[in-house]
Amino acid sequence: MTYLLFMTLFHAFSVCLCYKPVIYMHGILASADEIKPLAGFIEKFHPGTNVTTIDAFNGYQSLQPLWTQVYKIQGMVLEIMKDHPKGVHLICFSQGGIICRGLLSVTRHNVDTFISLSSPQAGQYGDTAYLRYLFPHFIKEELYRYFYTSSGQHWSVANYWHDPHHEELYRNQSVFLALLDNDTNSAQNTEYKKNFLRLKNLVLIGGPHDQVITPWQSSQFGFYNGSEGILEMRQQRFYLQDSFGLRTLDQRKAIHTYTIPGIEHVMWYRDQKVFDCCIKPWLT
Repeated sequence: MTYLLFMTLFHAFSVCLCYKPVIYMHGILASADEIKPLAGFIEKFHPGTNVTTIDAFNGYQSLQPLWTQVYKIQGMVLEIMKDHPKGVHLICFSQGGIICRGLLSVTRHNVDTFISLSSPQAGQYGDTAYLRYLFPHFIKEELYRYFYTSSGQHWSVANYWHDPHHEELYRNQSVFLALLDNDTNSAQNTEYKKNFLRLKNLVLIGGPHDQVITPWQSSQFGFYNGSEGILEMRQQRFYLQDSFGLRTLDQRKAIHTYTIPGIEHVMWYRDQKVFDCCIKPWLT
């Protein structure tokens, strides 16, 4: 009996050891508590997984400039990586996905899989409820006049606002997303590409009923052209030029996209079918 108990405990301990730690970054105007539903799924199906949520830039603090957020959480994440040299996984939701991309660009990381959960990876250009709440006196067509200024770029939302009708202004004035894409009119940063390519897998999750990420294809690196038609990821300039490594990852078969209909924005981290089909298989 004692031997059977020992073997059972040993097996359970061994199973726990095989799961890489998970680091989670929450979305805009949210907090570390956002992870609770997702953490419950992980604990149920992968018991013993070390799950850490970044408890920083909660609520209105999430509106701070994204470079400020990236460099603050970098120290926190590096401590976790140091304790887990065999690698970690990143799950990052909405604005958190853009923050995590910045982190991956400036850090010699050991992230195995980056799961970008409904995040505006190619930018945001939409008159959503969030935008109306934060900037009630602007319409999307006019926001570039403020967002593409030095004062406007102090808002996190402005750091990934991508107006397809003012591309040159975006490339000249965006201090965050255009830099990550190496899509500015200044020299490219080769370190961003080198660091980003340390990833083993990039998982891009989004869907047509999101109602916040606009266009929703931005969650998979698609975006509007000048006529607001959609150019998917492989038609984007940053992909064709491989400016930050996206095409290289694709050639490695390291990019995995999931399009799930019927999921509204705040449900991505709460929906079990999303977890089962798109997240759970990568958390090994």
